[in-house]
Amino acid sequence: MARRKKVYEGSAKILYEGPEPGTLIQYFKDDAAPAGDQADAPPQGALEGRGVLNNRLSEFFMAGLNAIGVPTHFIRRLNMREQLVRMAEILPLEVVVRNYAAGDLSRRLGIPEGMGLPRPIVEYYYKDEKLGNPLVAEEHIIAFGWANQQDLDDMVALALRVNDFLSGVMLGVGVRLMDFRLEVGRIWEGDFMRLIVADEISPDSCRLWDMRGLDTPDREGQVREPGPLADVYTELARRLGVLPSNVTHTPKPTLIN
Repeated sequence: MARRKKVYEGSAKILYEGPEPGTLIQYFKDDAAPAGDQADAPPQGALEGRGVLNNRLSEFFMAGLNAIGVPTHFIRRLNMREQLVRMAEILPLEVVVRNYAAGDLSRRLGIPEGMGLPRPIVEYYYKDEKLGNPLVAEEHIIAFGWANQQDLDDMVALALRVNDFLSGVMLGVGVRLMDFRLEVGRIWEGDFMRLIVADEISPDSCRLWDMRGLDTPDREGQVREPGPLADVYTELARRLGVLPSNVTHTPKPTLIN
């Protein structure tokens, strides 16, 4: 499919005009981008093949969500690096769901990293890289008109449904979903507006810990502690059965901090 006019280019993706009104072509680049509340993350260079894997992984998760009735912008994958998606009005917020203490949450509250939370915690971050994507409260969101109370209620419900799905899928392949971020968009269907999952779901937007082999002692008799999933892009794609045969790189993950 021939590319059309470029609509937007970010650090990790490019959006082009789609073949039909109300659609876009989302192209996955190899460049890595900080995610979520990772304001102090060091810049990262391109990782060969990363965009191909993120395209496949995001397709897997988005299609799975569509199949269980969670609305997303995903329509179909076009090729190794491109997807056809629905055009949506993106809210200027990142929704972060935390299942375990890690990163910024551990630093802010002094909670040991890896400790399970009593229930999933939903946080909001204002999308402004110059400000470091600051953590904001619901009062800020409503006061500045970024979303209304009904939007917030719908975002929480949407995020928790995504969390249930992702947590189950990850657990099935021996991975613990520590936390993840979502971007949410508005679409209109006649006079009816609804919120959908937009952007992508990939290792760039998740913190993943490996749970395989924790009960099996190594050669020295030591039992491995849970920790970040090594070679996160390739290993996750391999475990989920979506690894393209021509991608063999081993990049480091980008995590919610």
